[in-house]
Amino acid sequence: MLKFQYLGFRYHGWQVQPAVKTVQKMVEKTLSFVFEHSDFKILGASRTDAMVSAEESAFELFVKKPLDTVDLMARLNKSLPNDIRISSVSAVDAAFNILQDSKGKEYLYLFSEGQKNHPFCAPFLVGFPCALNIPLMQQGAKLFEGTHHFQRYAYKPSEHTNFEREILLSEIVSNDLYTANFFPEKSYLFRVVGKGFLRYQIRLMMGVLFQVGKGEVDLHFVKDSLENPNKDTLKELAPASGLQLHKLHF
Repeated sequence: MLKFQYLGFRYHGWQVQPAVKTVQKMVEKTLSFVFEHSDFKILGASRTDAMVSAEESAFELFVKKPLDTVDLMARLNKSLPNDIRISSVSAVDAAFNILQDSKGKEYLYLFSEGQKNHPFCAPFLVGFPCALNIPLMQQGAKLFEGTHHFQRYAYKPSEHTNFEREILLSEIVSNDLYTANFFPEKSYLFRVVGKGFLRYQIRLMMGVLFQVGKGEVDLHFVKDSLENPNKDTLKELAPASGLQLHKLHF
């Protein structure tokens, strides 16, 4: 199992897709270069959308012979582009499954309000020039905690999609985690923890909270979106660049 980090701003997400640059494609290309062959397979722990970053993601590497984990990590980090970094390599046995053994995922969404941000902020947090009602957004975030039917927060689900998901933590707090001299004086992060998420679910959750902050919808609207899931999918999709996969639990 390899844990790794990446800045997603110039990638079309994790999963390999034709004719676009993805993180998986770059990782596989680098592994082929390091191994001098392509006789391996990888399985990612989590998919991410275009422009979404990861403080901690992971993938399982299947090879036919044991590897020196220290040497592999060094060789990969030497060859990978600067926006992808391997943080650890550990041997796992054949019974390990990176999908089934995942216990939970933590996502963060960084944002600010009240001013236009420095352009250097663009890969990390989303800025709203208008003022947002942060206390009301904090109340709205708490409504997502618990087990709910998230059908309205699923983008193009299949007929077999399970919409019932448990949110262990949902909160908006001050961002004291990431700082830079070009960041706004005040910024926030939306933290969400759960076993697994639907496609675009967190960005749709954040989109509704932005609507709450701008006064376009109220807290009753948020409650209704969870209690009456058979209506249309929500349309307010928060920009991808503020989102990151922050931590995986195995």
